[in-house]
Amino acid sequence: MYINDILSSGWIPELFVKDELDGVLGKVRSEAKNAGYMDTPDQLFEFFLDKVRKNLHMALCFSPVGDAFRFRARKFPGIINCTSMDWFHPWPKNALIDVAQRFLAEVELPTDELRESIGIHMAEVHLSIDAANSDFLTMERRYNYTTPTSFLELISFYKSLLDKKRDKITEQINNLEIGLQTMKSTTEKVEGLMKLLDVKMVEVEREKEKTGELIEIVGKESADAAVEQEAARIQEEETMKLANAAEAEKAKANKELEEAVPAMKAAEEAVACLDKKAF
Repeated sequence: MYINDILSSGWIPELFVKDELDGVLGKVRSEAKNAGYMDTPDQLFEFFLDKVRKNLHMALCFSPVGDAFRFRARKFPGIINCTSMDWFHPWPKNALIDVAQRFLAEVELPTDELRESIGIHMAEVHLSIDAANSDFLTMERRYNYTTPTSFLELISFYKSLLDKKRDKITEQINNLEIGLQTMKSTTEKVEGLMKLLDVKMVEVEREKEKTGELIEIVGKESADAAVEQEAARIQEEETMKLANAAEAEKAKANKELEEAVPAMKAAEEAVACLDKKAF
């Protein structure tokens, strides 16, 4: 709105308070009188505005991309009625290459030849889009603009993508180095374990020999124990036979004793009935 007021009248209402405006008019009073203006506030203010219109120049840059420029021109007619429009022609190839070289100067690249080749490629890409826009206008009757901002965004995107790729490669290199260090450490540990295993295998062989000798000794002792066990078994059988015979004799004696008990009781009773008179 303020820009529209400046373009239309050269003045923005209520830009200055009364005290500031009086000071401005006081500064131009003598110059206004020399120019033939009357010493009145309106005349002095008119002289001030004429001087502003003659000496104040504005340059406004608008992009044709999108609807913003059309809406502003419709809303603020001063942009169309009080300005002279200059249409900027597309950048030439050499200009595009120079701009690309300037922004790529801060990018670390192996050689300057590679930097120059990248700049030429970016310029070719931008110009190829302009040619595609012309074909699009011919076929579709619609405009598609490629502005300098698009070229700058292309350079910015390339730099951003290059940084991401470099960071990814650096991360992969670090992971590879960590993996190699881990493999080296693991190999060293495996070699140490192999040496320890060799020592343990020697000890195992020794223990196997000792175990074999012990098994042989135990086998001999087991054979002797089997012989003694067989002798003990035979002796046990003989002992059982004697015990059985003794049990049989005992049973026989008990039976004879049981048979003798009634006779003994009868004899005791017969003796009991005898007294001294009977003698």
